[in-house]
Amino acid sequence: MTEATLTKEAVTEALRTVYDPEIPVNVVDLGLVYDVQVNDEGGIYVQMTLTFPGCGMGPFIAQQAEWAVQDLDGAGEVEIEMVFDPPWTPELISEGARAELGI
Repeated sequence: MTEATLTKEAVTEALRTVYDPEIPVNVVDLGLVYDVQVNDEGGIYVQMTLTFPGCGMGPFIAQQAEWAVQDLDGAGEVEIEMVFDPPWTPELISEGARAELGI
């Protein structure tokens, strides 16, 4: 059995399974994920935001993100940081998600 290497791409793909409950698009395609870092010990850092700072679903979305990346082979400590600078704008939505949302 070979050991899988934990990558930024793997973390990003795992985050694609996390959805804002109010919008039927994953957090990556919504543009809510600002940064993903993986260190040599398998530590994962994700910096993300919400569609608006007062979003009541923030803790839920952060917990879902943490659970999604914790399940990756080789994952160590996980830190999800919610930031609001720069503020999220609809321009951050991917082209595919724009088509899904009809915008």
